Amino acid sequence: MDKVQRLLNPGSIAFIGGNECAIAITRTRELGFAGKIWAVHPKREELGGIATVKSVDDITGPIDAAFVAVKREPTVEIVRQLRAKNCGGAVIYAAGFAEAGALNLQADLLKAANGMPLLGPNCYGFVNTLSRCALWPDEHGLEIRERGVAIITQSGNIACNFGMSRRALPLASLFAIGNQADVDMARMLEALCTDDRITAIGLHIEGLKDIAAFAKAAELARHHKKPVIALKTGRSEQGAKVTMSHTSSLSGSDNLYDALFERHGIARMKSVTAFAETLKFLHHGGPINGSRLVSMSCSGGEAALVADMELEKDVSFPPFNAQTKSKVAATLNEFVSIDNPLDYHTFIWGDEAKLEATFTATLSGGFDVGMLILDVPTHPHMNPAAWYKTSRAFTAAAKANTARAVIVASLPESMPLEMAAQLSAENITPMMGLDDALTAFEAAAFIGNNWKQQPFVAPHPAKSEIPAFAVITEFAGKQLLKKFDVQIPDGKICTAAEAVNTANAMGYPVALKISSATILHKTEVGGVALNLKSAAEVEVAAHRMSKLGNELLIEKMVQGAVAELIIGITRDPQFGLALVVGAGGVFTEFLKDSVTLLLPCSEDEIIRALRKLKVWKLVEGFRGKSGDQHAVIEAIKSVGKFAAAYADHIEELDINPLFVLPKGAVAADALIKMRKL
Repeated sequence: MDKVQRLLNPGSIAFIGGNECAIAITRTRELGFAGKIWAVHPKREELGGIATVKSVDDITGPIDAAFVAVKREPTVEIVRQLRAKNCGGAVIYAAGFAEAGALNLQADLLKAANGMPLLGPNCYGFVNTLSRCALWPDEHGLEIRERGVAIITQSGNIACNFGMSRRALPLASLFAIGNQADVDMARMLEALCTDDRITAIGLHIEGLKDIAAFAKAAELARHHKKPVIALKTGRSEQGAKVTMSHTSSLSGSDNLYDALFERHGIARMKSVTAFAETLKFLHHGGPINGSRLVSMSCSGGEAALVADMELEKDVSFPPFNAQTKSKVAATLNEFVSIDNPLDYHTFIWGDEAKLEATFTATLSGGFDVGMLILDVPTHPHMNPAAWYKTSRAFTAAAKANTARAVIVASLPESMPLEMAAQLSAENITPMMGLDDALTAFEAAAFIGNNWKQQPFVAPHPAKSEIPAFAVITEFAGKQLLKKFDVQIPDGKICTAAEAVNTANAMGYPVALKISSATILHKTEVGGVALNLKSAAEVEVAAHRMSKLGNELLIEKMVQGAVAELIIGITRDPQFGLALVVGAGGVFTEFLKDSVTLLLPCSEDEIIRALRKLKVWKLVEGFRGKSGDQHAVIEAIKSVGKFAAAYADHIEELDINPLFVLPKGAVAADALIKMRKL
């Protein structure tokens, strides 16, 4: 970790290359870097106002960090020279490595570094105003800060976009890490989350090299109470393809990333604007304890608009309690209806004292966030004085209360940067866009709630032996699951000739299925007959299925199910084993109502996941019927234990459906694929 810190917070820097280095030197000097700067070029006399030396070998002092901006072929030798000089680390600007198929060249680069930290290749580098340095070959809009947010991205252009934005984002550090050949997202997160000057961290992720290392870094950030948000690309098939070609990163299974972020308290963003606004909100006070909001505006239209937006977010605008309602009403006339969101009308517009009284009373209601919707005129021919009065009144009211105070402009251009700076100085978040603001509050509440929970540390799974089946028959799979306390129907293997006698002994109704390790989808080939109520029905079905194979499975029909679920296990090359729970039966593909958890998982994670499912409402109780919630949870835990026991062998598992009964939960069907080891 000390190695990476030396690179990111250098006392001396070597810039090796031409025009890109001249720009980076200029950017670094503009920030007031007080350390030693070396400029290296074999022909030019100076770079960015710094006299050059001819080669790395001519550098006579220590080198904490280097910016290498030469062609890819000589880059390897320069890195070898830097390593020999005990350099603290290097940014590799050149492209044309693994992302272009040159895997051997990237391997040579790492070999030359021999443990010296590298950012890149194929990366823009970083601007760290906290350390007054910019190993960065372009313009940037970052201002010198003593504290602020950090953004880590694989994309140089996306990094530039954040650096150029005019959103009053308190951006202190910006890192573009390219191919992640050496220093990856996990290592960067680990390095930054212990820096007290950084208030929140935003990650733009195309792909992760090492999921376990990232999880460890995320838990370190959680331990240090450093809020983290992520903008993960590659959700679509096309996005995943672009990701692979851009930085040679695997985008990975998107729902598994959701599970990873959920476990470690990383709030996921879906747009760059929400990403920026959430970082801004987290900077001004960190996460929040809940998502109870109060909104104020002098427009019924704005009040209705923000109330409608609540429907798509995990936030609420609860009504005022009696005491607060009385206090607010006392500051307004009888024509104002006291509701949340509050339309305080324009009766007190321009009267700073009355506005302050109304805002003070409103913010006293015990809300987690108090937001004032205020779009300020920025047109040069308009006078914004009255709006500044409103802002000052709100600022004064915020000082008298504990609610997190926010002023939101519904249009980004309606938040003057001068006002934004004034608000930030008073620790009031200046936000741009109603929808993005609500997303930020939702994310901050999610992180706050996650921090209250006990961290889950995944144990190492035990190993066990199993015969080398490719696919286990349904009966054999169920018997295996039964050993882990998964409830299964009474069943027996028989031939077609034995089917009637077996069914008679078992009692009707029964289910009859073909038993085969090669027929995976029995229904499609006529290999399933359900709810057979007589010997005649069994005989007809058995005769038909005998054409598919000699072995049949007869089971007692499960009756009285309140709901049908699916419990699945999948294996991902990056994430390993994961658990999927959702709506089962014939609705699995239609409803797409499912959640994914990384394995192993805790009971608390299982319960939180189940509560996200629409189908779970049926289990909790609907129209007088309810299912056995405890039995479902135990069934899922049992499947998790099975996965842990056979972690090296299992490839896929599907229990579909799991019938949820008023008492009990029964695995009516099971498909298990095992690796041939």
